[in-house]
Amino acid sequence: MNTQEKYTGSCFCGAVQFSVSTHPVLMAYCHCESCRHWSASPVNAFTLWQPDTLKITQGEEQISRYAKSPGSIRAWCRSCGGHLFIEHPQMGVIDLPAAIIPDLNFTPSVHVHYQETVLPMIDGLPKMKDLPSDAGGSGEQIPE
Repeated sequence: MNTQEKYTGSCFCGAVQFSVSTHPVLMAYCHCESCRHWSASPVNAFTLWQPDTLKITQGEEQISRYAKSPGSIRAWCRSCGGHLFIEHPQMGVIDLPAAIIPDLNFTPSVHVHYQETVLPMIDGLPKMKDLPSDAGGSGEQIPE
């Protein structure tokens, strides 16, 4: 993992810029239908951070939010539609797509919601049926 203490990123057009400090709590892949639909891809590479480490440094007024559920409040740039983050207040973390943090060395440690996968990935990482038990899931692993 990169040893730097601060990372910067932006939406697709650069209107919204941010920084995150320290290191992610978790880096992983999500295979759930909701993340696949939101990201328009077969799997979502995500990073979780403590919410107070995220600082919007430019373009706060360009951020729109949508809450499909109380557990996931998704944010994007009004100018370009670029995804920014997902607030998970019940879990106490904020999720930033790995791709919008260019200097972060994305090193995933687990796959979550793998029972819903449409793109099997044989990489030796643990495959969780849903979520780890400490994140409110069953903690059940399933085979690659």
